[in-house]
Amino acid sequence: MKNFRLFTFVIIAAIVFSSCNSLEKMKKNHPDVTYKVVPEVLKEQGGEVEIAVTGTFPEKYFNKKANVEITPVLVYQGGETAFKPVTFQGEKVMGNNKVISTTDGGGFSYSDKVPFEDAMRKSDLVLRVKAFKDEKKEVYFDDMKIADGVIATSTYVMKKAEPVIMPDKYQRIVAETKTADLMFQINRANIRSSQMKSDEIKKLKEFVKLVEASQNLEFTGTDISAYASPDGPLDLNTKLSEKRAVNSKKYLERELKRAKIEEAKSDDFIDTRTTAEDWDGFQKLMAESNIQDKELILRVLSMYSDPAVREKEIKNISAAYKEIAKEILPKLRRSKINVNINKIGLSDEEIMKYIKTKADTLGIEEILYAATLTDDNAAKAKIYSYALDKHPNCVRAANNLGVVQMNEKQYEEAKASFEKAQSMYDNDAVKNNLGYANLVLGDNAKAKEYFTSVGNPGKETNDGLGILAIIEGNYQDAVNYFGSTPSYNAALAKILNGDDQGAKSMLDGINNDKCYHLAYLKAIVGAHLGDETYMWDNLQKAIDLNADMKKVLATDMEFGKYFADDRYTALIK
Repeated sequence: MKNFRLFTFVIIAAIVFSSCNSLEKMKKNHPDVTYKVVPEVLKEQGGEVEIAVTGTFPEKYFNKKANVEITPVLVYQGGETAFKPVTFQGEKVMGNNKVISTTDGGGFSYSDKVPFEDAMRKSDLVLRVKAFKDEKKEVYFDDMKIADGVIATSTYVMKKAEPVIMPDKYQRIVAETKTADLMFQINRANIRSSQMKSDEIKKLKEFVKLVEASQNLEFTGTDISAYASPDGPLDLNTKLSEKRAVNSKKYLERELKRAKIEEAKSDDFIDTRTTAEDWDGFQKLMAESNIQDKELILRVLSMYSDPAVREKEIKNISAAYKEIAKEILPKLRRSKINVNINKIGLSDEEIMKYIKTKADTLGIEEILYAATLTDDNAAKAKIYSYALDKHPNCVRAANNLGVVQMNEKQYEEAKASFEKAQSMYDNDAVKNNLGYANLVLGDNAKAKEYFTSVGNPGKETNDGLGILAIIEGNYQDAVNYFGSTPSYNAALAKILNGDDQGAKSMLDGINNDKCYHLAYLKAIVGAHLGDETYMWDNLQKAIDLNADMKKVLATDMEFGKYFADDRYTALIK
């Protein structure tokens, strides 16, 4: 009986040993398994690290009763991140995994992605392999490195806000014109006393006196347009319109002299022009009238350009012509007098003085304009806050306060100001600014919602969408949004989209020798193009401008092949 037990134990031990031995053999021959990774150096895109692995198990490698579980793991200082595991099985294993032939071997394809972490910039992608037949028969292989990681150049995107100011409407000098008509009788050019006493002429005289007495009003000139109605001989009408212009000018000169207007002494102060037959005025009055056959008469005007033919055709419409002669033609026998002035507002100095001492005397446009006269953001914020207190429904004050807060990196406050502006008025500028406020605060989805809701997107909105496209990993879209205007982010988009030469041309066209970001981006382009002089020069420049770039350089796989180079190690010391 003892011999039988000993025999049984030996048999079981031999079976276990044989099983483990077969797994150990697979471990020993694991280097014969080939793996290929795309990309060879892992890259971050859209906030993720994606891998695609293909592998081939050689002939006579895979044990018929074995399972092999492979887990790609990204190992970095301070931690590791595993991708999903994949399991293969031998021909005699009951399971649902991919079967690998012992005789012929077999291949496989695998892909997965994990969220990117900053610590992954300098890391190794290893395969963690376990062969097993059951829970008690497991053999762990040595980790096999198959790739380096992780190039994360897209994370260098600059979330630079481009908020839009809503402009004030303040104009220091505003042109105004006062108009009055002098009416004439048919075939006459003399100015009647009744016309000199008309309401229009009285108001014109009062206006002239007001301008002369005012400190902030100044004359810029006058003009007279004299007309004759389009009936009768052209020669007669020409002489009539010219004489009406002369008489109207004499009258105006006399009135200006009485008002003691100094500017009127200038020879060119009164400009005159004449229209012998006022067909434009005729057509306008006719279109506004209710005269019988109006449409027919307007058709005649469109069909014929010759004045004589027009007059003849219209007179042929006898019933209508009598009404025209009574209602339309008398209104065309006139001289139109325009007195032109400039209304002069407060000077910049006066506005800045008043905003500090008499702010309550300023209108909203003057208050908003005052904020543009200082470069001090604290002063700007104070002015816009005052404008908002005085005019609680002023969307421009709320929006522009938000812009100042954004420029001061007070992002939560800026967002609140923009939301207040948005509650007052649905405006593209405010939507753009809300897009940037959410972008810098990290709510990319909300930022995109606002940017895409802008009805007529300009450069600022497209730049915001370009930044989001880089973050999302949509590099061609980013290139399209940024367009051809040179900028750091536009050049970065070109690099990420594979256009290194285009990025270099753009970067070289940006005149800013004090920006270490630009220098560093140039160094990346140099590495891509194999232009080592360009690369080394710009790496040195970036570090000279900002020594903190040494930390970035120490883990940037864009320069991975130079990690062992003495010049590289010297740079990051």
